[in-house]
Amino acid sequence: MAPHPGIDTDDIKDRAKKDLLSLLEGVRGKKNLVIEQSLAGPIGLVAKFSTLQDYGVDKVFFLENDNLDTSQKNVVFLASGEKASQCIAIAGQIKKLQQVSSIEHEVSVIWVPRRTLVCNKILEEAAVLGDISVEALPLHFIPLDQDVLTLAYDDPFADLYLRKDPTSIFLAAQALMPIQQKYGLFPRIIGKGDNARRLMELLLRMRSEAVADENAATFRRGMMPSSSIESLIIIDREVDMVTPLLTQLTYEGLIDEMFGIKNNQAEIDTSIIGQAPGQQPKAQASAPQQQGLKRKIQLDSSDKLYDQLRDANFAIVGPLLNKVARRLAGEYESRHGAKSTSELREFVNKLPGYQAEQQSLKTHTNLTEEALKYTQTETFNRILEVQQNLVSGTDPSSQHDTIEELIARDLPLTTILRLLCLESTISGGLRPKDLDNFKRQILHAYGYQHLLTLHSLEKMGLLVARTAANPFYIPVGGGGASESNITNYNALRKSLRLIVDEVNEQDPNDIAYVYSGYAPVSVRLVQAIIQKQELLTLTRGSSSDTPPSTSSASLGWQGFEDVLKSVKGETFNKIQKGDEAAVKARNMLTGSGKVKTVVVMFLGGITRTEIAALRFVGKGLEGRKKVVVCTTGVIGGREVVGAAVEKGDFGKG
Repeated sequence: MAPHPGIDTDDIKDRAKKDLLSLLEGVRGKKNLVIEQSLAGPIGLVAKFSTLQDYGVDKVFFLENDNLDTSQKNVVFLASGEKASQCIAIAGQIKKLQQVSSIEHEVSVIWVPRRTLVCNKILEEAAVLGDISVEALPLHFIPLDQDVLTLAYDDPFADLYLRKDPTSIFLAAQALMPIQQKYGLFPRIIGKGDNARRLMELLLRMRSEAVADENAATFRRGMMPSSSIESLIIIDREVDMVTPLLTQLTYEGLIDEMFGIKNNQAEIDTSIIGQAPGQQPKAQASAPQQQGLKRKIQLDSSDKLYDQLRDANFAIVGPLLNKVARRLAGEYESRHGAKSTSELREFVNKLPGYQAEQQSLKTHTNLTEEALKYTQTETFNRILEVQQNLVSGTDPSSQHDTIEELIARDLPLTTILRLLCLESTISGGLRPKDLDNFKRQILHAYGYQHLLTLHSLEKMGLLVARTAANPFYIPVGGGGASESNITNYNALRKSLRLIVDEVNEQDPNDIAYVYSGYAPVSVRLVQAIIQKQELLTLTRGSSSDTPPSTSSASLGWQGFEDVLKSVKGETFNKIQKGDEAAVKARNMLTGSGKVKTVVVMFLGGITRTEIAALRFVGKGLEGRKKVVVCTTGVIGGREVVGAAVEKGDFGKG
């Protein structure tokens, strides 16, 4: 068999789609589909509703709405097998259906990504397990793009760091195993962080179990290290909590900050971007009505203009749009110069493409104008100033007056908490006196229910008091922190050159452009493995002794051992070996000049700016390596702090 050129994300999507449609096809005739709301987006990335209709789906209901009707004999429930609450809801709806309906329904339950003993027990105790058909849909990685894969798992950050639930680590291992089965073992597993180490150990255990299984014939290929994948790099989100707390400054990141992007879609008010093409209202809606209407727009590489803009720093998006507008205008004008029918026919053939690009240009111009209004406000700039002062090492107490003023202005609680958590994470906690003062102000301004919010943030280690008893605080320019304790940003600021003063946003030469001068620690750690020579030159002004022919990943963390002592969590570098004779024979046949894939796995979530930074790293390796990003979920400051925010209100029943 010819060696695989790299990880094919389209193949992962096609396989997931095939598995889903196969299960739906197994339920003969028309059927109603009841789906968990958090799964609707991932399922939509795999198969469109029109495709589901072709396989007999009549109506779709959200499980949380509890509004299933009895219009079809066949009912299919699609929900996460990891959540007991969803199992209880399904059991209740099945019993309700049996009681109110005059016909006997055939009920199927499809658990994603696996069937669990807990769900079986709940259905059994509800006395419905014997009346239904139960299946599992092994939906693990969902491609968000050609180079980004995410788990179909809701709220992985809160589960891992607030509720201390390791399910996402297990699901990540289950998702990575099929990649090893298809392309061969990851030759080297390198990583940083306690949870990252747990994932590595799980992968090794699953490999041993697969080898021991006599029926695992499909894993025989995986007995040998991959010839197309160079390494798997695992980064635990806990090693760098600062990056997701910062305001994202790429175009895609800023849209996420303003509107939220979920499963490659954003819901935008039609007063900003207008109605969808071909759906203009017959009568002109009044301004308040127009304000309330929202429209979903697709944000992925299928939109060629968005593909050019998304990873750019927002500061240069305006000139880029202007350049595209001038090019389109010139191409439209070229029709007047068409002298022959063949030239005219060629223009007409290109017209649909021009119109699609024109519509995309209009959408992104409107979004950019809205983002400009947002970024030019005094509040936005005050927040950004506080963030940049904190990451650059300014005395944190000098920022307290600004934070207190923002509380007095009644800014959203998540905005205030992001700033306080940022200071706490960088400085190893707030002084007890300052922390008590901010807690008092937050409770007075936002409500006493946020006692629970503050407790949750403390539990995650995001907002803590600095005490003499714990070695959190390291003064600016102070000594290193012991490994597996905290991440010492003050030490890393110099050793990894986190602050880059001269940032060329127009033609960037460093990943720091994504935060206008700040380089994410998480991506610097990836560079320490796959761009070792470049990073050593940047941080120490001296080139590495690594020969050009040597793969950086084969050296693991070499050259950065001292730096890693300042980063929280365990460090590991595991080599997976196969049959040496077979490996040598395969290397002779395939050669070593091909482009290899580096898989970067983020546990706990990754921000859109980190994805942009990793794409920038990948461009620097073009022709030698390809970077594929895997993650348990795409997050931002809203998700990090929002995981802790108490939604209830003590003043209401």
